[in-house]
Amino acid sequence: MRGRVGRTRPARREGHPCGACLSATHAKIPDVSNQHRPTGQPTTNTATHDSAFLRACRREEVPHTPVWFMRQAGRSLPEYLKVREGVPMLESCTRPELITEITMQPVRRHKVDAAVYFSDIVVPLRAIGIDLDIKPGVGPVIADPVRTRADLDRLRPLTPDDVPYVTEAVGLLTAELGATPLIGFAGAPFTLASYLIEGGPSRTYERTKAMMYGEPDLWSDLVDRLAAITGAFLKVQIEAGASAVQLFDSWAGALAPDDYRRYVMPASSKVFAEAAPYGVPRIHFGVGTGELLGLMGEAGADVVGVDWRVPLDEAARRVGPGKALQGNLDPAVLFAPREAVEAKAAAALEAASGLEGHVFNLGHGVMPATDPDALTRLVEFVHERTAR
Repeated sequence: MRGRVGRTRPARREGHPCGACLSATHAKIPDVSNQHRPTGQPTTNTATHDSAFLRACRREEVPHTPVWFMRQAGRSLPEYLKVREGVPMLESCTRPELITEITMQPVRRHKVDAAVYFSDIVVPLRAIGIDLDIKPGVGPVIADPVRTRADLDRLRPLTPDDVPYVTEAVGLLTAELGATPLIGFAGAPFTLASYLIEGGPSRTYERTKAMMYGEPDLWSDLVDRLAAITGAFLKVQIEAGASAVQLFDSWAGALAPDDYRRYVMPASSKVFAEAAPYGVPRIHFGVGTGELLGLMGEAGADVVGVDWRVPLDEAARRVGPGKALQGNLDPAVLFAPREAVEAKAAAALEAASGLEGHVFNLGHGVMPATDPDALTRLVEFVHERTAR
């Protein structure tokens, strides 16, 4: 069973403790603030270091359970729709001032405990020259899918010069955010590979799995290249000032555990290893990954994201000790009356009451038709209920 400290399970307003695990056998996120740091990385952001979000990621005592939402910056906000009007998605991801404004909107409105960098998982692919577009109502579409060894030549390494707008935008954001942490993010190798191979979104991943099983050497080389690109993209964000990073393996839930361990986990581990020397929390999230939670932690995450299908106390058992958890309210609950939302949120907090560290989030992204006021009320509810 997962190690727990000071376990209590109250349902009262002051909430639940999710204090640090004190066992010396549980690995902590390394503090590299006074060690030699990778080239170009700034010193530790002392303004954000003691934030509730970063403390929860490090499994330390917190003043309240921190809250942020995947896709909090986006289609659910009228102010987002206004500033994005007439601007294609991928273009909006290359304008530093627009990135800054969109990233800041939910922080101002909802008072969340962390901002998440506004971008898209295919941005680094576009930056290295892959011909792709994001089509409304469809998603990323690849003009020439990657299906042969010769196609790998198009996946060149990514350098900071390929994404200067990221460095500029993160600098603008950290200056404006002050003590609020910024989360950088990227798509995981498996999910990026599935888009590249299928040519766009897929429900069955038949071409992806055909390569994975039928041409394992080609598959390995493909995800290795993607791991290098993804790792480089995260490093740009960290070196510019991001306080944490999240790796989205959106479609990993399509895999059986044995296949994940053999074909996917090595590449994801390489991404996390690239970020490890910086000492920032590394979050891993996928949809429908209940059977993979332990492996996703083993891949190198400090925090494992959990969707709404697995209760947080059960997720803790599957992940094992030494990791914080993030999640996991069903996004659809936000369409219910306020009393129902608060009841489901309280249940999630109760399930998390014995965790070593907990970051409250949805079990997937904010849905476009979500009432923004429902999100604001949810942040207030979690903060008030868990105030120490």
